[in-house]
Amino acid sequence: MLASGSPRRKDLLGGLNIPFEVWPTEHQDESFPSGLDTEIIPQYLAKKKSLAFTGKLDNSTILITSDTIVACNGMVLGKPADMVEASNMLKLLSGNMHTVVTGVCISSSSRSATFQSSTNVYFRNLSAEEIDYYVQHYNPLDKAGAYGVQEWIGFVGVERIEGSYFNVMGLPVQRLYIELVSFLQNNS
Repeated sequence: MLASGSPRRKDLLGGLNIPFEVWPTEHQDESFPSGLDTEIIPQYLAKKKSLAFTGKLDNSTILITSDTIVACNGMVLGKPADMVEASNMLKLLSGNMHTVVTGVCISSSSRSATFQSSTNVYFRNLSAEEIDYYVQHYNPLDKAGAYGVQEWIGFVGVERIEGSYFNVMGLPVQRLYIELVSFLQNNS
């Protein structure tokens, strides 16, 4: 089971050719304790999301939950609240390197395991017009850091990526595959 409202995560998991269903998620509380290390925040949130499904899992069900953040200049960027915040996030990312961190939790009725994947993304300097164009023509509000790397801004703005491209889209599928194999071997 994939507990996510993200169409990108659904498509990415589908690429592994394993059968799964999508369980809808309602808006989750995405707060986290202050002082939590940036690398740990997505794992904390992925685990927190999985707890909403406690009691709904049987012995044959594996649940996958995840969360992605963007970290830039010491700031943690989640999903922007509005278009102004989205524009401000993109201005911060412009000309900078940022790190996309995705935390994943794999759960069964008897146990869970979490991991994270980090990818460095380098943006060229974006003009105000380019940022405005993206914000007006795409949906930055449903994406951590206010952008989708697979969209127009990724084509024109990303100079290079160090790490998993799919992680930047929201699900590190290669690592997830390895972790699922291990989880299933240890679950039997």
